[in-house]
Amino acid sequence: MAIIIRDVAEMQASAGRLRSSGKRIGVVPTMGFLHEGHLSLIHIARQRADVVVTTIFVNPTQFGPAEDFTRYPRDFERDSALASGAGSDYIFAPETNAMYPEGYATYIDVERLTTTLEGKSRPGHFRGVATVVAKLFHLTRPHVAIFGQKDAQQVVVVRQMVRDLHFDLEIIVAPIVREPDGLAMSSRNTYLTQGQRREAPVLYRALAMAEGLIRAGERSSEHVVRSMSKHITSASSGVIDYISVADGTTLEEMDICEKGRPLLISLAVRFGSTRLIDNITLTI
Repeated sequence: MAIIIRDVAEMQASAGRLRSSGKRIGVVPTMGFLHEGHLSLIHIARQRADVVVTTIFVNPTQFGPAEDFTRYPRDFERDSALASGAGSDYIFAPETNAMYPEGYATYIDVERLTTTLEGKSRPGHFRGVATVVAKLFHLTRPHVAIFGQKDAQQVVVVRQMVRDLHFDLEIIVAPIVREPDGLAMSSRNTYLTQGQRREAPVLYRALAMAEGLIRAGERSSEHVVRSMSKHITSASSGVIDYISVADGTTLEEMDICEKGRPLLISLAVRFGSTRLIDNITLTI
């Protein structure tokens, strides 16, 4: 079983000893309620590092006041067993008051990249993400960190922060892990009713349709977005928050799908009170 650490000073000291002994540390930051997508990240970390640290922390600063922080699914015993079975050596699960003690006043803002897509729909979200990820890096002292492609904008933001603040570590992005029907695995899928769960794969079908249109020669982002929107609204009860065709590196919205530029096609759709995100990347 993995060693469980809850104290921030103990985690930092343990990471320091591991580094001093020449061990390569890999970290997998999570908010818990692990699924196969998370476990795939741990497997990659196991291949890339001598010691794997999985962090489990539901970060309050990345949730808006009307979002699901209090009801976000939590099951630490289950998560510990899954993370250990997947190859984690340490599980770092700090308490909220240790990460954000009374009087806490320091946050990280990554400009420009955080004002579109999720950042536009969830103001302040990436301020919380960048802050907690920087703190986790500081405490676990990794050589490599593994993130999932499902949170595509988060990956771009974290990479920018790592460059700008001179973190000496490698960021690895793992592919999205999907259910057999195409739905991207997410802890929030557990919120869906049976009917909503049957409808939710429409998101991936819309993304696949967009890729097909572009590869067949469609270059108008407006046409692609309109086609995706029509498909989602006609085939489900989902309420679209956004659909975007953007540059996969800068997150700049693109009117024309240009050859040679990496494309990020992403969306957020609500099924009742459950908000799901998904994306694909391609280059034409």
